[in-house]
Amino acid sequence: MVTSGWTAAPAQAAAPRRRGVVLERAILDAALEQLSTVGWNGLTMEGVASGAQTGKAAVYRRWPSKEDLVADALRAGLPSLVDVPDLGSVREDLLELCLRAREAMFSRPGFALRSVIHECDSAQAQRFQEVILEGVVEPAIRLLGEVFARGIRRGEVRPEAANSYVLDAIPAMMMYRSKMCGSEWNERDIEEMIDQLMVPLLRPEGA
Repeated sequence: MVTSGWTAAPAQAAAPRRRGVVLERAILDAALEQLSTVGWNGLTMEGVASGAQTGKAAVYRRWPSKEDLVADALRAGLPSLVDVPDLGSVREDLLELCLRAREAMFSRPGFALRSVIHECDSAQAQRFQEVILEGVVEPAIRLLGEVFARGIRRGEVRPEAANSYVLDAIPAMMMYRSKMCGSEWNERDIEEMIDQLMVPLLRPEGA
């Protein structure tokens, strides 16, 4: 029996169709990727669908608007600030917390969040205020409060220094210098902020 030298290549198996939470996770990841690369203004539902390798209809069925999609993507992607270890001194505790905050700021979700803050108009930004407060600001303030409380118990922090203005100082400084000065907050920058601003601000009188 004569056969030709050509044989058909086996057909590639079709990729399994993703559904439910697997597909939703892929769409949210694609939204974060778009935000961190092309920004809020460049993000489109079509681009997200392409990045998630799904159809545009699958995106719109779950999120009727770009704002709804981005809010859920940020909620799902932002790193959680749960605790800060007790390293024995307020300086070391603050350094560890600030390094974790820096890691979150320069993560993919962190870049995504900053694109939203910087590029949205005021009406759009209001939609993300709750996400930012619950996901970033409130956890950071809570952990700073815990660090200050430990410092008070050790005698390193004046009780009256642990007030809302001082609690705001580190987040405000890191956001301001990141946005306005382009600071990437390397470890030396963080150490200088703690040594030159926070420790003197918190130190008991006469210490």
